[in-house]
Amino acid sequence: MAENEKTNVKDIDHSLYDFRYEENDKDYYRMEDGLTPEIVMKLSEEKGDPEWMKEFRLKSLEVYNQLKTPDWGPDISALHMENIATYVKPKTDMANTWENVPDEIKESFEKLGIPEAERKSLAGVGAQFDSELVYHNVQDEVLKQGVIYLGFEEALKSEEWGPMVKEYFMTLVTPKDHKFAALHGAVWSGGSFVYVPKGVHLSFPLQSYFRLNAKGAGQFEHTLIIVDEGADLHFIEGCSAPKYNVANLHAGCVELFVKKGAHLRYSTIENWSKNMYNLNTKRAKVEEDASIEWVSGSFGSHVSYLYPESDLIGKNARSEFTGVTFAGNGQNLDTGAKMVHLAPNTKSVITTKSISKGGGTSIYRSAVYIAKNAENSKASVSCQSLMLDSESRSDTIPAMQVMNDSSDVGHEAKIGRISNDAVFYLMSRGIPEDEAKSMIVSGFANPVSKELPLEYAVEMNNLIRLEMKGAM
Repeated sequence: MAENEKTNVKDIDHSLYDFRYEENDKDYYRMEDGLTPEIVMKLSEEKGDPEWMKEFRLKSLEVYNQLKTPDWGPDISALHMENIATYVKPKTDMANTWENVPDEIKESFEKLGIPEAERKSLAGVGAQFDSELVYHNVQDEVLKQGVIYLGFEEALKSEEWGPMVKEYFMTLVTPKDHKFAALHGAVWSGGSFVYVPKGVHLSFPLQSYFRLNAKGAGQFEHTLIIVDEGADLHFIEGCSAPKYNVANLHAGCVELFVKKGAHLRYSTIENWSKNMYNLNTKRAKVEEDASIEWVSGSFGSHVSYLYPESDLIGKNARSEFTGVTFAGNGQNLDTGAKMVHLAPNTKSVITTKSISKGGGTSIYRSAVYIAKNAENSKASVSCQSLMLDSESRSDTIPAMQVMNDSSDVGHEAKIGRISNDAVFYLMSRGIPEDEAKSMIVSGFANPVSKELPLEYAVEMNNLIRLEMKGAM
């Protein structure tokens, strides 16, 4: 988007504290002359990286400069990387108590309900503001079980956990996967590291919340989660940003390792502003008898490329993806999931719901691959789209490749509009028309909201209502 471009898109409650940065700020790294080794070295020195990470960043930069921009998904030619700040440092160090977080940053997170949710239902929480973690706290009972939840950079520099970070970092999502994965490898900053020991079952979720507040900046956090054999974890990721009239970029990376017999639920509520290019990469490696559940609610962003992938490498491994996407005026959200069956008796289920209004575009894009040796595997794909007006668009682009004759694969798709009969029925019960339509849309998205803890289900339903108000 150009600096002076106007927008009439109604924001989704992004009237949070606007903590802006001056263009000449020494902690504001831009790429006017392209992403150079000097910028990467400066970032690495600022971070105090170990030598291996510094070398990794520079090699990723080489790959970044060699690769072309991905040719799948919506057009992102309006994203000019020379205008993106790769690193923005908040004016604070990380705090372990909420009282020590600076007031201007605290106010943003309090309006998002972070401390309240932490007190009610979270085992631990981390909050990132722009390029750095500014708050991190874990309950004592979690620590007693041996669960490790650290800021990613703290884990990287730790004598105890640094070797594990080195062993797993960008081995599942590699810099060669695509140009923005390589960019992430070169300029990543912040994020979370979680290790759940064998047999440990956490009864409450851990959460990490990412707030990109700076104008024209990028956020490149890295999340690495290892759930050891027989363990169980629910991790919640939340994202938001205020609206500007210039492009912002989110190119984070999530790597999830689910060991034998373990279970991981990874829930995401993304409430980006509509100037955001959300080019995130998420992938899970699922071993024998293990399972992963993805729960995803995607609201906001100008363009999204978001396709969480599950690599089912052990027999009886399972993956389930449940997602809802809401695309409004000026939005092109290209989302879905990838399931890769690489062992016998593996199972995957994809269930997606997309809502389009105000001329927005929702594209469902999936890939299911069943290898020759993945005998007796099962894969099921269901995608439903709801269009709220004649200007909106919804497309389904499934891809399936089955390399054996013993597996069972199915796909169904449905596109429709809000039923006038259903609206009339609710109105006959005294419910106003706009509220009736919001109730129908919330019911349509229920498969996602019912899988979230109460506070987050309420947040998602509030986002739907705010989006619907913008559609009326």
